[in-house]
Amino acid sequence: MDFSSIRKLITRWCAGEENWVDTRTVYIGNKEPPPGAEAYIPQRYPDNRIISSKYTFWNFVPKNLFEQFRRIANFYFLIIFLVQLIIDTPTSPITSGLPLFFVITVTAIKQGYEDWLRHKADNAINQCPVHEVQHGKVIRKQSRKLRVGDVVLIKEDETFPCDLILLSTSREDGTCFVTTASLDGESSHKTYYAVQDTKAFITEEDFDTLQASIECEQPQPDLYKFVGRINIYSDRNEPIARPLGSENLLLRGATLKNTQHIYAVAIYTGMETKMALNYQSKSQKRSAVEKSMNAYLIVYLCILISKALINTVLKYVWQADPDKDEPFYNQKTDTERQRHILIRAFTDFLAFMVLFNYIIPVSMYVTVEMQKFLGSYFIMWDDEMFDEELGERAQVNTSDLNEELGQVEYVFTDKTGTLTENNMEFIECCVDGYVYVPDAICNGQELFFRALCLCHTVQVKEEETVDGIKMGIHQNKATSFYISSSPDEVALVEGMKRFELLEVLTFDSVRRRMSVIVRSTTGEYYLFCKGADSSIFPRVISGKVEQVKARVEHNAVEGLRTLCVAYRKLSVAQYEETCHLLNSAKLALQDRDRKLAEAYDLIEKDFVLLGATAVEDRLQDKAADTIESLQKAGMKVWVLTGDKMETAAATCYASKLFRRSTQILELTTKRTEEQSLHDVLFDLSKTVLRHLSADCVDYGLIIDGATLSAVLKPSQEDSSQGNYKEIFLEICRNCSAVLCCRMAPLQKAQIVKLIKSSPEHPITLAIGDGANDVSMILEAHVGIGIMGKEGRQAARNSDYAIPKFKHLKKMLLVHGHYYYIRISELVQYFFYKNVAFIFPQFLYQFFCGFSQQPLYDTAYLTLYNISFTSLPILLFSLIEQHINMDILKKDPSLYRDIAKNSLLRWPIFIYWTFLGVFDAIVFFFGSYFLFNNSTFTSNGQMFGNWTFGTLVFTVLVFTVTLKLALDTHYWTWINHFVIWGSLLFFVIFSLLWGGIIWPFLNYQRMYYVFIQMLSSGPAWLSIILLIVISLLPDVVKKVVCRALWPTTTERIQVGEHTHTHTQTHTNTHTHIMHRSTCLHLHTP
Repeated sequence: MDFSSIRKLITRWCAGEENWVDTRTVYIGNKEPPPGAEAYIPQRYPDNRIISSKYTFWNFVPKNLFEQFRRIANFYFLIIFLVQLIIDTPTSPITSGLPLFFVITVTAIKQGYEDWLRHKADNAINQCPVHEVQHGKVIRKQSRKLRVGDVVLIKEDETFPCDLILLSTSREDGTCFVTTASLDGESSHKTYYAVQDTKAFITEEDFDTLQASIECEQPQPDLYKFVGRINIYSDRNEPIARPLGSENLLLRGATLKNTQHIYAVAIYTGMETKMALNYQSKSQKRSAVEKSMNAYLIVYLCILISKALINTVLKYVWQADPDKDEPFYNQKTDTERQRHILIRAFTDFLAFMVLFNYIIPVSMYVTVEMQKFLGSYFIMWDDEMFDEELGERAQVNTSDLNEELGQVEYVFTDKTGTLTENNMEFIECCVDGYVYVPDAICNGQELFFRALCLCHTVQVKEEETVDGIKMGIHQNKATSFYISSSPDEVALVEGMKRFELLEVLTFDSVRRRMSVIVRSTTGEYYLFCKGADSSIFPRVISGKVEQVKARVEHNAVEGLRTLCVAYRKLSVAQYEETCHLLNSAKLALQDRDRKLAEAYDLIEKDFVLLGATAVEDRLQDKAADTIESLQKAGMKVWVLTGDKMETAAATCYASKLFRRSTQILELTTKRTEEQSLHDVLFDLSKTVLRHLSADCVDYGLIIDGATLSAVLKPSQEDSSQGNYKEIFLEICRNCSAVLCCRMAPLQKAQIVKLIKSSPEHPITLAIGDGANDVSMILEAHVGIGIMGKEGRQAARNSDYAIPKFKHLKKMLLVHGHYYYIRISELVQYFFYKNVAFIFPQFLYQFFCGFSQQPLYDTAYLTLYNISFTSLPILLFSLIEQHINMDILKKDPSLYRDIAKNSLLRWPIFIYWTFLGVFDAIVFFFGSYFLFNNSTFTSNGQMFGNWTFGTLVFTVLVFTVTLKLALDTHYWTWINHFVIWGSLLFFVIFSLLWGGIIWPFLNYQRMYYVFIQMLSSGPAWLSIILLIVISLLPDVVKKVVCRALWPTTTERIQVGEHTHTHTQTHTNTHTHIMHRSTCLHLHTP
């Protein structure tokens, strides 16, 4: 059963929209229609406030707490804290409550500050002044007070306060120019059109007399789609209906340019504007490291429950002897004797859970969040990823996926604007079978037209006053006109104005063409069309088709982008029929896009081919080097493009995706026409599998969009055909590179999803620069947008944005490598140090009758993860460089060492866990055996259990900190300060905590304990000895592995150390020789 529709209806009903319909009716000026018109049904719409904030003053605390406690770790520690409050537990509630309070508070302050900034930005927008037309006058009000139906006056360079329908402009032709840079990053001026029947309304008084209503679709986020119609009431009984489309809709956030002023009516306000709907949060992506953390957390939770269960059982086994259950010094009360044994056992189980709960590292989540947040600034601060031409740096839209940059296995890239510059240079044109090249010798006709185009001094001017006479004024409106030093030049240029534009059949990615219908001064009608060769040639009935087609194919092989041009002459009857088809489709409120597509299909046919053009789109700087490096790093690169096969293939060869030795396999429509898809797939599969054992045969696959659709949707009639997807994936897995051409935007996302869901579940990355790449970017594990010339939609919807494709190399091979190494060590280290911290507590229960006596003092339990051991690992996870970044760039194969989450696999996790257990055993039993020695104290004084616990804790803090120091390869003064400073802080804190009488403590069990322990010589010896024994196995293991089975990374580390040592020795030797020479010269 589909519950989505039911949920939608419930949501609408709860919002007070019981009479929800798919369209809305807006009355311009919020005036009732004249008598005899449709019944006036007022509808409720939101005001014009933009709310990007998450919280209010009243709901911040409950809502933020609810969101934070939805995290399993936080909720778990809350339960532990409540258990400590409810039952008698061995540790103070402060030990769980304080770390939890610290985590919750830090997160709440961070989120509260971010939300305060959102409130501040919202208020700046909502209080911005706007001009509204009311009762023939212009009044000023705040933006948030605008309502749907209000008529507003917008002046040049002002930003639109909401989504508006353009009614009239200061320009005679009813057009205005708009920039949408804040929406999609496109800085070019776009033309929008006023409603033809309202463009004559040019004053506030005119709009006071306007009676009209607008019927349109309900708000939806597509920036480039709008369906509606306007009904204008006049003296006639029937209103005049005119279609409204995206060319009439002005979007909130866009800016008016090169137009003095416009009048428009508010159609969508506030959170219903397209901008607000587009800024909804995207689906959360989770990295492989985060999934590993959750898996490890479940394992440690099982270990915790097992520990508590074992201790509970052993406690009751121990207490089976009455003398041990009720010794003379600790008799039970009557109430305790009457309690049921199951209740007592459950209470003891909870108490043990509380005692051992520190094995779950709650502070790890805060440290990981801080590491990701602070680490993302290293990408944004990287000067090598700054582009001077654009003046842009790399951007991080989400820091949750930093480490995923080091795990990429598949790279899906767009071609135009991503691999290429998207900077077109005209190469040639083929007109009526003749080729014209700009730099070649031209024939007389071409020279004639070129002379006319270039040899003139014509300029375009706006309104101008000459000798007191205003020029460029038409019907009291400013308009543009031509000026020149010669009137015959003006006449020649104005001669091209003899065609009147009647209709525009706009371009779309499905048709891949656009058309215009014009009328000449002689009354003849023409339809001119331009588009991709695949969309023009099938609709051509005459012209030099074979010659032009041959030239187009030749240019495509050379890697040039081609465009075909054709025309069709229309009779008056055909033109009228065309207008009828278009108007019927444009007036439809339901399925307008489909009806327009059907109308375009009927109109755009029977063309006469005029010719074709060829332009070159050069490769971006270092694009080929980047692709080559990615392939050496073990990544498979796929190019997904809408271009034709020949053009895309030429680009792939130029970018070194395909090499001359690459054996190309084709899975295209041309081949499937000769053979069935089933046969083609199996032939390719046999070819690939046959050569698997050969000497590294390099395969490249080319597939087109039509064949891909057939692969993804195989025929259900013949089940014997098998699963095409699996065969296709098998072929692709054995190809070093894949080119997918003639791809629709949705197909790009389908390809990414297909690879993501394959049995290996590889990590995917998609990179593109245009709006057609957004679906692919959102689908991939990591989405990267390029700040190109096709707008900023890709960059806005991506996880990361970079100025150029070449910056991908450093982002993956350096930043991604470092991030993964750092966070892997952080996660494993946190679990290690918490095992080493809590396992001695588990062992201690065997020596205290399972009485739930804590081994460590409350202060140590509380501050271990917050203060004593937190800063060194945080700093390590931010600045550690196990290999110099120059080496990482020069040797991409190092990326393979960390592939497939290699540092967070189960064997490594088990090794770290056993290392923590081993260290804990050394801490505990080493201290235990030394305590049994009667010569431990010089003055014969006995040490108590708190001294024993302090000794264990001291060895623990020093060992885990020095373990991190041994793992550090990149030493700076900050490392030294934090690592040795943390140890010094622990010593100073222990001296102060046990050396001063604290007035707020009822009892002070640690008074003078630490000082007394350090006053004993054997204590110093035991601390040093136990630290060395604890660290020794890990050091031996590393030495043996590096000597016998070194990884590529370890070989380079040894080489770096040797090179540095040799260079230092050479410099020292040179310095000594220089000093000797100087002494010799000065000897008398």
